[in-house]
Amino acid sequence: MKIYRVGGSVRDELLGLEVKDHDWVVVGATPEELVARGFRPVGRDFPVFLHPETHEEYALARTERKTAPGYRGFEVHAAPDVTLEEDLLRRDLTINAMAIGEDGELVDPHGGLADLRAGVLRHVGPAFAEDPVRILRTARFAARYDGFRVAPETMALMRAMVEAGEADALVAERVWQEISRGLMEKRPSRMFEVLRGCGALERVIPELDRLWGVPQPADHHPEIDTGVHVMMVIDFAAAAGAPLPVRFAALTHDLGKGTTPPHEWPRHIGHEQRSVELVEQLCERLRVPTECRDLARIVAREHGLVHRALELRAGTLAKLLERIDVARRPQRLEAVLAACEADYRGRLGRESRPYPQAEHLRRAARAFASVDTGSIARAHEHEPQSIREAVHDARARAIAQALEIKR
Repeated sequence: MKIYRVGGSVRDELLGLEVKDHDWVVVGATPEELVARGFRPVGRDFPVFLHPETHEEYALARTERKTAPGYRGFEVHAAPDVTLEEDLLRRDLTINAMAIGEDGELVDPHGGLADLRAGVLRHVGPAFAEDPVRILRTARFAARYDGFRVAPETMALMRAMVEAGEADALVAERVWQEISRGLMEKRPSRMFEVLRGCGALERVIPELDRLWGVPQPADHHPEIDTGVHVMMVIDFAAAAGAPLPVRFAALTHDLGKGTTPPHEWPRHIGHEQRSVELVEQLCERLRVPTECRDLARIVAREHGLVHRALELRAGTLAKLLERIDVARRPQRLEAVLAACEADYRGRLGRESRPYPQAEHLRRAARAFASVDTGSIARAHEHEPQSIREAVHDARARAIAQALEIKR
């Protein structure tokens, strides 16, 4: 029995990056032998075991055979006679198909080290085409390793996979899993650039794909193209270290502009409400978590108003804060502001512009929260239908006084 460290930990160690998790492959062993050594079986589709002390994953060397469309259509063969080289051959990219033995020697049968040094994402072999999730993974690695490029032959293979309908077999959970991971990488726009390049974006997120080529007014958007703008927005959010809900809201805030009739270009009247509808459609299809969906819906609907916050009357600000639900979810305002600031500054030549709207709304929110709604409710206990209006008026007065603006 021989044990090798494989995959991502080898890749990241060679890149000089922090290694967080280790994956191991065991060659020449049976499941019974590992169980006898105290390993705990956890693999559902193939033999994977947890180490009794470190709890890291150890998988028996295996081969796979395609049996049906999609990423689940595989027959797995794991046996003591499967070699390390055979196991590495089934992996996606050459930079992920390296191993280190117990003696510290690098095993690199597919040129992963050379591709790592050259900054190339290249598929290992023909088996890449059997799993459409690998299209998403390759795009995600492009976002993680900003300077890396996808090899032309790998891009051509991914394009052929899309044309063969493999991307249509992707299930919602895996699409969201990879998209959400990619959004959290260093430069998320690279993921969507690769997905567009091979035609996969049109299949998995058509609402986003149709934004490229849609113009916006040059005085507000010097970059003009809506798709280019959205990519600048998500990269700004990533550079700011924004959490996933903010990055997803940044990605989807302008979806409605893709449905504006061309004769109305470059204006996009009413795109906010259309964006909300498309956000809901996308989130239902990909089963996006509630927190991401709710924030994306709010940002899509309100980002234009947030940008005009300095011009708004106190009553309008109060209504905006009520729709954001800052009374019950005060932390949500910061997420909305982060996404809106990314939208405002994710424009050509405007990355360093100040965004005073954020502090203006924070001050408004503090005044909003200072209102004693309980005492107002008690004062109107005999007219319960008037409580909401009375609370709103009190909040508007507090905001007007705090910001010295008109009600």
